[in-house]
Amino acid sequence: MSTGAAEAAWQPSELELSRRSVRRRASTRSVVIALISTVVFAGVIGLALVGSPGWAVVQQTFFNLEIGIESFPAILAGLWVNIQVLVVAAIGVAVFGTLLAVLRSLRGPVFFPLRALATGYTDLFRGMPLLIVLYLVGFGIPVLDIFPRLPAVVWGTIAIILTYSAYVAEVLRAGMEAVHPSQRMAARSLGLTHAQTLRIVVIPQGIRKVVPALMNDFVSMQKDVGLISVLGAVDAVRAAQIEVAQSFNFTPYVVAGLLFVAISWPMIRLTDWASARLAAREQSGGVV
Repeated sequence: MSTGAAEAAWQPSELELSRRSVRRRASTRSVVIALISTVVFAGVIGLALVGSPGWAVVQQTFFNLEIGIESFPAILAGLWVNIQVLVVAAIGVAVFGTLLAVLRSLRGPVFFPLRALATGYTDLFRGMPLLIVLYLVGFGIPVLDIFPRLPAVVWGTIAIILTYSAYVAEVLRAGMEAVHPSQRMAARSLGLTHAQTLRIVVIPQGIRKVVPALMNDFVSMQKDVGLISVLGAVDAVRAAQIEVAQSFNFTPYVVAGLLFVAISWPMIRLTDWASARLAAREQSGGVV
């Protein structure tokens, strides 16, 4: 009998069918219980908020629908500035962070100055708050009068790249060091140079090992692009501040916050999916 005919003739046993039925019923019961508990919990929280003495004031001050609709176009236009900064910063962080990780992984005493420079850089910018870096870059470098006058958005993008490159470099370095040394030795035995070994063998495997951590860093960066408003850039946060000053109402801040959540949500869900996929591959014995 051929393999195809054998597969077509195979049928699950009664025991297997009963097990599948039990699993389906258990899954359905779990979903129903989760939905009911979520609705009950949300109802209790909602009743507690609406029944609080100051809810009317909070609703008028933070959740005014009319002011939210009026301020939405200006905040959305400012959000486009944040998205542009995010795209440019993500590319810059990916390139510069990879370069720092490679410099820290160089072997041999001759490369000690480069390793020390990369180590000092990552230690400095991982320890310094992004807000201070924004002030130093956005207000300090222009005073040197070395570069031509540039928009605040440019300096804010540079500050974000400088800060987040340090975080991404450390994550990448951890992934590269997690690659077994036998992979390097096998690549060198095949005649690959050190640079080719890093590019073809080490870096791709290292990235796969730290994908969730890298994606979390980029999720954090999506939020922190809103800090460029401290330099005067009219982004979503600055637009919300202008609307608040005009209306004496905090609803524009809520609108800006929801828009940031909207642009971050796809990456958050993608991070969860990638983490679950990698965990499933590890538990099934697959090669990560």
